[in-house]
Amino acid sequence: MAALLTAKALRAGYGAGDVLQGIDIEIATGEIVAVLGRNGVGKSTLMKSLIGILPLRSGAIDYGGRNLTKESADSRARQGIGYVPQGREIFPHMTVEENLRMGRLIRRDRSKAEAVRQDVYGYFPFLRERGAQRAGTLSGGQQEMLAIARALNGDPALLLLDEPSDGVQPSIVQEIGDFLVKFVAERAIAVLIVEQNIDLIQSVAGRAFVMDKGRFVAELDRAQIQDTQTLSHHLSI
Repeated sequence: MAALLTAKALRAGYGAGDVLQGIDIEIATGEIVAVLGRNGVGKSTLMKSLIGILPLRSGAIDYGGRNLTKESADSRARQGIGYVPQGREIFPHMTVEENLRMGRLIRRDRSKAEAVRQDVYGYFPFLRERGAQRAGTLSGGQQEMLAIARALNGDPALLLLDEPSDGVQPSIVQEIGDFLVKFVAERAIAVLIVEQNIDLIQSVAGRAFVMDKGRFVAELDRAQIQDTQTLSHHLSI
């Protein structure tokens, strides 16, 4: 299967130090790949580097046959990379509909605007019902779903999800997991998810990379991910 995203020898960081210490990763359409590890090992730094919020110090990113290494976050989004940061970063004083509209601004093919809009409402029907509600009054789980829906409104081919279970009740985490599996099965999309929730990783990921001190120290296949003892061990590294 041809890779949609290929990143090689990524180094990035803050100030004088490198957080990422030479990361290599490939993701193909139809895959959900997880990155796991303790807090502070570089997972969010990897996501920020892939979307372009944090410039690379060295390395290269190829996406769909195009070199994105020097391109801005805005350009990468317009090329079809969606990003949901840890903490969601919705606009709390704007309505649900206004938040969704922001996601539509970066859509690659504007002729698909209404079709994509209806698809998003199909997956998250409560958003239509609460379109006039201020986003900040939603529960944590509903805000996470809104953030995912906002990213999907851009019609991405690759979705980057950073800790979607953070601050979300278990029942909603399960809903998010079920949605991701269904969505990837139905659409030509790939998902890279940073996560520490064992149940969510096991329910969605076909492969997983274990990160420690800015490096991938192990790659797990589906069978290893389903072994809770093995997964717990790697999460504690």
